[in-house]
Amino acid sequence: MKSIMGLMQHRLARVFCVSLAAVVALMISQGWAANRAANGAADGAESFDDYLAKVRSAAIGNGIAAFRGLTRDERVIGYDRKQPEFVQTFDEYLTARVTNFRKQEGRKLFKLHQPLLDEIAGLYGVDPEYIVAFWGLETSFGRYQGKYSIIRSLATLGHDQRRAAFFTAELLKALQILDEQHVAPEAFVGAWAGAMGQSQFMPSSFLRFAVDHDGDGRKDIWSNKADVFASIANYLNKAGWKRGAGWGGPVSFNTVDFASLKPLNVDPGCRALKRHSRKMSIPSWKDLGVVPGVQLADQPYALISPEAGASSGYLVGGNYRAILNYNCADKYAVSVGLMSEAIATPD
Repeated sequence: MKSIMGLMQHRLARVFCVSLAAVVALMISQGWAANRAANGAADGAESFDDYLAKVRSAAIGNGIAAFRGLTRDERVIGYDRKQPEFVQTFDEYLTARVTNFRKQEGRKLFKLHQPLLDEIAGLYGVDPEYIVAFWGLETSFGRYQGKYSIIRSLATLGHDQRRAAFFTAELLKALQILDEQHVAPEAFVGAWAGAMGQSQFMPSSFLRFAVDHDGDGRKDIWSNKADVFASIANYLNKAGWKRGAGWGGPVSFNTVDFASLKPLNVDPGCRALKRHSRKMSIPSWKDLGVVPGVQLADQPYALISPEAGASSGYLVGGNYRAILNYNCADKYAVSVGLMSEAIATPD
C-alpha cells in the first residue's frame, strides 16, 4: 500500500509540474500580460478574477481553496517599485542592515548553535558564519519572517505587468508547497514579494533547496532551525560555494578608469554583474592603484563599479557570485560578507 501511495504521489507531482509549465507557457504565448492593457484593468487589461481563473487550472489540492475570496494587495505593488537595493546608497543600505545589534546577536547565536552549525557546514562544505549572516540579514535571526499572505502577494505580482511570468510561476510553485503540506495554509505567510520562512526562500528556491535535516518529513524553514540552516547551506553549496575562500573586501584608490575594465561578456541572468569589472589578480589591481584594506585570498577579483566621486569600493571573488544567487544585488551581497566577518570575529 505504501509503495502504491508513493507511486500515486509521484505521478501527481509529475502531472502538476507539466500543468504548471503548460499554463505559464500558454499565458506567455497568448500575450496575456500585454492583452490586459486592452481591456482596461488597473495594471493591465485583465481583471484579477480573470487572472486567477487562468491559473486555477494548475492548482491542485489545497491550492484551489487558497484562491477563495482572494483580492489584490496593492501594498506589494508599491513596495515592488521602491526596493531599497535600488533607492539607497551603499552607505545607507549597509548602515541600515549591518547594525551593531545584528553583529552582537549574530556572535551570540553563532556560539549558541555552533555544534549544529558545524555539523551542517561540514556536510555542505560552507563556512558556518555565512549561514548565520544570511539568517540574520533575511529575518533578523527568525524574528521577522513577514506577515503577508504568500498566495495573495504572488497573485498580485503575477497579475501586475512588470514581471508577470516570473511571479505566476512562483504562485503555482507556492500552491505545490501547500499541496505537499510542508506548512499549514494559515501559516503560509512571508515577505511582500513571496519570500518565506527564516531563510526567505521564494517558492522555486524552496522546492529546489529546502532540506528536511531532522528527518521529520517536513522541510520546515519557518520554525525548525536545523532545516533553516541546512537549507541555506544547501543553497550555497549548489551555487558553487568554496569553504575558506572568502567573499572579497574593501579597497581604496585614487582614480580608476572603470570603463576600460569592463568584461567582454556579462551573464544576463544577474543585473548586478553589469556593474562588475573583469576579474584580475591582486597584484594586477595593485598595479592600477587599487589597494585592499584586508588580506584577501589568492584568487581573481572583480571591482564593483564605484559610486560617483568615491575613493573606495569592493573587490569581490568567487563566493560573492554564490551570494548574488541568493539576491542579485551588490549592496545585499556586500552586507552578507561584512556581517559574516563580524560574526566570526570574537568579542
